[in-house]
Amino acid sequence: MPEPQVMKDHEVVSIFPFSEAEIDELLTDARECVLMWGTQDGWPVGVLHQFFWKDGKFWITCTANRHRVAAIKRDPRVSVSVSAMVAFNFEQRGAVTAKGRAVVREDRETKDWFYPALAGKAMGDDEAAVASFVERLDSPLRIVIEVTPEKWITFNGTKADRMVRGELPTEEMGPRLSSDGARMRKAREERGLDPDAR
Repeated sequence: MPEPQVMKDHEVVSIFPFSEAEIDELLTDARECVLMWGTQDGWPVGVLHQFFWKDGKFWITCTANRHRVAAIKRDPRVSVSVSAMVAFNFEQRGAVTAKGRAVVREDRETKDWFYPALAGKAMGDDEAAVASFVERLDSPLRIVIEVTPEKWITFNGTKADRMVRGELPTEEMGPRLSSDGARMRKAREERGLDPDAR
């Protein structure tokens, strides 16, 4: 069995991915996400939202008059980022970001399951608080944003910590992605560094 490697610095990080099961666990448990979109004049913008993770999708809400709704209708490409720091019981450090496409939902069927689900996640077992939150959410201008992930960018900080201590077996590491392959070689060459030293 190969010896665990020890991390020399914090440059090669794509080798610390979350598994699909870990992504699902984190997103089921986490309280908030950052929804990001592009404005009409090309600025990237992101705001915090409470969210619900269901059927492999992010479910988020805001009112129809928000700029992000017009932006999504113009260009549905968005990103959603979630840190393990905002999770209730998830026991690993790190974060996940999804590149995906968003759809604006206004149908009653979606609202009827989503509002209680979001309120229950936010308020826990306090039935009166859940009912009050649902009542506040169910307003005339409120819409639901459904985001379907197409690509994941993940970082498992717990694996990185274990590698620092020399405790991460090679078989638990992921493959180097392009950022830590061809792009890293180019960045090292541009700085006069040996491109093959990593």
